Amino acid sequence: MPRHPNRLRIPAALLAAAGALALPAAARAEGKPLPPPASDVMPPVELTVEMRDGHPVCQPAELRLPADTNVALNVVSRADQPVTITMPGQFENGRVLHADGDLVHVASEKGYTVKREGRGQLRLRTVAAGEKTFACTGANSRSNPFEGKVILTPPSG
Repeated sequence: MPRHPNRLRIPAALLAAAGALALPAAARAEGKPLPPPASDVMPPVELTVEMRDGHPVCQPAELRLPADTNVALNVVSRADQPVTITMPGQFENGRVLHADGDLVHVASEKGYTVKREGRGQLRLRTVAAGEKTFACTGANSRSNPFEGKVILTPPSG
């Protein structure tokens, strides 16, 4: 192949590195993609936060979700302070597909904070079947978090 004097030759490794940099930071940090969901149904679930005796309480206290499934978790807070919701493993490793509204991701990736009297939606890929504890912790009452139970069942369809 003839050489063209006006053409710049760029090594292939440099082109590959430039291509990786062109991806959004979120795409580079995601890690391996999740396997397909166990069900195509995305059931909406609502979690409400209220204040009782100066401490946040999340309802329902027993949250039932299909395992390994995409779920739309609607969070509604009536609390007079920001409240952080944590669920072991649920908000880590790319399991949050989308978040909007008054929800802020906690730097540790272990939870989401809903703003005072805020609302928002988390679209999640739930973890494997089993039971886990979830917590709602108020910004002004960290020493007394509310603890509930997440029951993840195999999806029905």
